[in-house]
Amino acid sequence: MQTLELKQVMTQTLRDGSFIQVSLSRPTDAAAAVRKAVAKTVELKAGAHLQVTFVEGTRETHRNIRIEDAAAEIEKLFAESFQEANVFLTSADMTFKRRVDGTLDVVQRKPSKAAALPILHNRSKHYLIPDGTPCPFLVEIGVMTRDGHVRAAKYDKFRQVNRFLELVNDVLPELPNQGVLRVVDFGCGKSYLTFALHHLLTSIHGREVEIVGLDLKRDVIEHCESVARQLDCHGLSFRVGDIAAHETGEPVHLTVSLHACDTATDAALLKAIGWSTHVILAVPCCQHEFAEKMSRDWLPPLQRHGILKERFAALATDAYRALLLERHGYRTQVIEFIDMEHTPKNLMLRAVRHPLSAHRATELDEEIARMSTELGLKPESLAFRVDHTNRH
Repeated sequence: MQTLELKQVMTQTLRDGSFIQVSLSRPTDAAAAVRKAVAKTVELKAGAHLQVTFVEGTRETHRNIRIEDAAAEIEKLFAESFQEANVFLTSADMTFKRRVDGTLDVVQRKPSKAAALPILHNRSKHYLIPDGTPCPFLVEIGVMTRDGHVRAAKYDKFRQVNRFLELVNDVLPELPNQGVLRVVDFGCGKSYLTFALHHLLTSIHGREVEIVGLDLKRDVIEHCESVARQLDCHGLSFRVGDIAAHETGEPVHLTVSLHACDTATDAALLKAIGWSTHVILAVPCCQHEFAEKMSRDWLPPLQRHGILKERFAALATDAYRALLLERHGYRTQVIEFIDMEHTPKNLMLRAVRHPLSAHRATELDEEIARMSTELGLKPESLAFRVDHTNRH
């Protein structure tokens, strides 16, 4: 035991989900105001963190630390300010005491808090993929342990996967309720969410599927194919290919485009509209086209600052896309989507095919024209256009 370090224990147990709490006591400075520090994992809006409570007499203050930085921060706090650390795990209690010569005495005992403290707050929330039940693809990507427990350091990704599935689950009634469900995922990348979608449709809803993940990177596609074979994902395949060139001989019921860069999102939307896809899910990324094409005379104070122009152009692009989707016969929502990679690109366009009246089509034509005029945009400012001969 003497070879163990606090940082080593914290790192391992935060990763495997067995960490419950750590308590630092016996300040090295007898006059120090902080007499004790207690840390446990909490689930915040930004994901899993370690929350440290500093005790000063009757006063308590709190500090939240990202899980990725938690082990190093606790080790630093212990080394600088305290002589004793008690770590409570689901498997054991461990006490680290600093000797006079600076070395550590480590004692391990039977667990005392395993049944008393939850590992994270808010785990009572009902998720489509619950914590505690093994999910093969989440085990494969390291979010879950083999017995189905979510690793503390991966709880934010677990939450994000479930959020995506909630957004899909809400629109499942809009898809055919019988037969094979056909899905195309444009720019699938590492395909965490493609595998999640397959799990939702097959394991949770018992549907037969044909899901195609499409990406330009051959090495990525080969990796995804390998994982799909390993997990025996029936109906899931991956192909190297370009969005604009991809064709299918069968109806496509759901198209997904997560972070296709700039006008690649428009190419995906155009393809989905051409297929008369029932539901379209798109999370745009790197919307540069509007920024380059807006009239320089429009609100010069906003355009003077690059970051403001870029952010406004991104919002304007997605607003314009939502208008065009509506004009093509899709009831469209712009909703918040928390991304896997913690990027600020966190808006999703969720569009459901819906009959469009001639009156509403005329109104939308006027809105599109007005927006184009007000921003100084030309009619060809996006990669997909309104086809006036195709009114749903």
